[in-house]
Amino acid sequence: MTDAAALPQQTNASTAQAETMAWDSRARRTVTLYVPLACFVLILLFPFYWMTITAFKPNAELFDYKTYNPFWIGSPTLDHIKHLLFNTAYPKWLLTTMTIAVCSTFLSLFASTLAAYAIQRLRFKGSQYVGLAIYLAYLVPPSILFIPLATMVYQLGLFDSPLALILVYPTFLVPFCTWLLIGYFKSIPYELEECALIDGATRLQILRQITLPLAVPGLISAGIFSFTLSWNEFIYSLAFIQSSEKKTVPVAILTELVSGDVYQWGALMAGSLLGSLPVAIFYSFFVDYYVSSLTGAVKE
Repeated sequence: MTDAAALPQQTNASTAQAETMAWDSRARRTVTLYVPLACFVLILLFPFYWMTITAFKPNAELFDYKTYNPFWIGSPTLDHIKHLLFNTAYPKWLLTTMTIAVCSTFLSLFASTLAAYAIQRLRFKGSQYVGLAIYLAYLVPPSILFIPLATMVYQLGLFDSPLALILVYPTFLVPFCTWLLIGYFKSIPYELEECALIDGATRLQILRQITLPLAVPGLISAGIFSFTLSWNEFIYSLAFIQSSEKKTVPVAILTELVSGDVYQWGALMAGSLLGSLPVAIFYSFFVDYYVSSLTGAVKE
């Protein structure tokens, strides 16, 4: 009878101990994972939230925080977006920015692909040092390259032309893209190319028909990187473009929507919001390729 009575007590004690351990595990996981993650997401997304509500707030709510809640919209309005689209050259700025970003991206990808393939596959003497030198060029601050590039742009007669930015942007896009593609080309088995060489294929045929199809995730990752940096670049665009209608979005919303000490906050935030949408959409479609390619490059 004593053993029979002790058995349920032991079972209850084991169950209570298991529940305690499970509770401790959940509490530890909450404190070490979910709370920091929630704080990180809040800090990361709050600027975008503030930008969005500012873009749709009427001016009365923007400048009267005593009456209106600064973190919410009482009466949403599209006046700022209408002003931006119909009373400014914002559509022209957006088109110019898109053209420059797309052209710079394609030019950088073309040069980076050829450079990365030559460094990784042709195996010439000193190829590793050439790859390292190309990547170190990416670490040079744009402010240092600004003066010599400005001299070249003036001498070539490209000042105040979008073509100047299309030719200048690859100076900081090609080094990183080359390094990224070198790491990705390393993950492609070299035996595939050796078999193609034995069958009589040329290097260009191998690059076009074998290597590039297998390196699509790496190319997408490099393209996202190039497009994003070209879209958001500020220093060169500010220095080399003076005409209002030829400016890019990052420069135009700052120089054209600020008059002296008067800031058109609604239009500024609306311009920033609309200007960030193409990049966000671009990322949403190819984010998996971007992460996988960066992971492969870092592993190598």
